[in-house]
Amino acid sequence: MAQTPLRCPLLLLTTLSILSFPFPSPYPSRVSVSSASTAAVGVNWGSNASHPIPAHTVVQLLKSNAITKVKLSDSNPTVLRALAGSNINVVVGVPNSMLETLNSSLKAAESWVHDNVTRYVSGGGGGGVVRIEYIAVGDAPFLHGYGGRYVPFVIGAVINIQKALIKANLADEVRVIVPCSYDAFLSDSGLPSKGHFRPDLNRTMIELLTFLTKHDSPFLVSISPFNLLQQDKNITLSFSLFRETTAKPINDTHRLYTNSFDLIYDTLVIALTSIGFPKIDIMIGEIGWPTDGAVYATPSNSRTFVRCLLDHLLSKTGTPLRPHQPPKEVYIHSLLDEDQRGIAYGSFERHWGIFTFDGQAKYQLDLAGLSSQKTLVNAENVEYLSARWCVVDNSKDLTNATPSALDACSLADCSTLLSPGGSCSNLTWPANVSYAFNCYYQQHDQSGDSCNFGGLGLITTVDPSVNPCRFFVQIRNSGIVLQGYSIVLFSALVFVSFLNSV
Repeated sequence: MAQTPLRCPLLLLTTLSILSFPFPSPYPSRVSVSSASTAAVGVNWGSNASHPIPAHTVVQLLKSNAITKVKLSDSNPTVLRALAGSNINVVVGVPNSMLETLNSSLKAAESWVHDNVTRYVSGGGGGGVVRIEYIAVGDAPFLHGYGGRYVPFVIGAVINIQKALIKANLADEVRVIVPCSYDAFLSDSGLPSKGHFRPDLNRTMIELLTFLTKHDSPFLVSISPFNLLQQDKNITLSFSLFRETTAKPINDTHRLYTNSFDLIYDTLVIALTSIGFPKIDIMIGEIGWPTDGAVYATPSNSRTFVRCLLDHLLSKTGTPLRPHQPPKEVYIHSLLDEDQRGIAYGSFERHWGIFTFDGQAKYQLDLAGLSSQKTLVNAENVEYLSARWCVVDNSKDLTNATPSALDACSLADCSTLLSPGGSCSNLTWPANVSYAFNCYYQQHDQSGDSCNFGGLGLITTVDPSVNPCRFFVQIRNSGIVLQGYSIVLFSALVFVSFLNSV
């Protein structure tokens, strides 16, 4: 479908390229709060997919779209080998499950750095050098939902990783950072001037920021205007999407805020200032807008947000508290949809990608900032399973269709179906049962017994998709072992309610 040109009001549009910004060396110089610089922009490449695209295909996707910076959630050797020789700058991640060990054992930290950093930056991993710039210690370890489980181990792990880098003679090339979740800082009044860190994190944040300042590393944070829109009734969609001509500004001590990004960013600036770090560089590790799984989570809104965010960064206007000082780096969340991301905060968590799970662009977007009409380049040579779908057999007695569909969704991703506002949430019975059956069928690689459902399933070669609901065909498994879906009681109850209401 043709899309009209997107224009972001009151933002300075330029022709600078930010995703293909040329650095003179693999390790750009690091200075604090550089004035009037353009933020370097990359993307997040997650690992929570049941059927991931082969890593070499994703690397080609990055290169085809002139994306030269990528943030990984782990240090998967297959991914790192694929990135070797690509000239793409990389952030590698340490999983939360390793923090306790790294906190207590310098030897473990040295082993981790050797296996996941040294061998790749030296070219020993095969295929050439991997340009690793940062090690992100933990995966949002301060997230409130973790109940403080990982907080005691973060600083010790950071210190030991730093010592390991020094021993490996990499401390001048690779920086240590910690991903700070969007809920680690807040404002009780909703205004930036009242920004502060969660009280349970104050001591840890002071220790972390002292470390980052000593080693000239930026403060890594997630910013989520979408979550703010969901949680704060005073925030409007227009305000969230940079629609500055229609959004009502928010006045905070004579500073006017016309969008959620500036509001959240300056809340963080005040939080940092309140504990003695007003000038530290800020690096945004995750920011984006989901395309499905919730109200307002649509491809159109996602395109508007990402495009206007890029324009805002290109304009170099900064924020009211940091004028002409944009964040050091920004990583769009995310490159691809991930059907195994946790959905405790909502089904939209599986739909952050600017590309679908199979590498197809969801909308027109110019990542290089040259023209809003430029189209993203799709992944090439993606191998799909046969063009077959599993649907309900309408000739059978469908009395047990609901529990069968419930079983299917407990073991497959039905997030677009279960969520109000989801692209498949308007399906009526028994089409919604067919969608659940097909999700299970594709999740299990179209195996012969995965479209049985007590005799209620029927394999068809006629695509049952109904706009905007896509009945997908799965891609061939790239060989990575699948992690089983957990049966979530909440989702089960939602699905029973959903089926009974149609």
